[in-house]
Amino acid sequence: MTLAEAVARAGETADERELADLRREVADELEAAARSADYQERAVAYRAIGQLHFNQKTELLRRGLEDQSPACRGSALISLEFLSRDHPGLVNANRPLLHTLANADPNIAVRRLAVLCLKNGSPSADTITLLGHLVSESDEPALRDGAEAVQQALKKKSAAR
Repeated sequence: MTLAEAVARAGETADERELADLRREVADELEAAARSADYQERAVAYRAIGQLHFNQKTELLRRGLEDQSPACRGSALISLEFLSRDHPGLVNANRPLLHTLANADPNIAVRRLAVLCLKNGSPSADTITLLGHLVSESDEPALRDGAEAVQQALKKKSAAR
């Protein structure tokens, strides 16, 4: 089974046992694709980590966040956002890199995805401050609006503690 086939099957099932079987079948292929010279193969691999709920491969996501290709960084961010919905530790562990991506990545889509990921982390003061900076300084309306929404969500989380 190819990685693409496993991802398609993962989208059709909610059965954890079947997902575990899929992960086992494609683990080596996923590793190879993440190391490929072809950015499209790497992007598929990074995206597959989230779609297959592959929590054991989160270290590969870090490599994806630092990839030279915006498509790969974006795919890694999508998986990071998905995997961190119930586990803020993943965002918290990558917070400095997410801050850099949100603030300075040359690709606006990557910046917006990084902001989106930050909402799943703990409400730290430095993140809230960075988001406030993006709200007041960004020329991109979608980035500004996303940063404002995430900033408000984190403030609400912080007040609830």
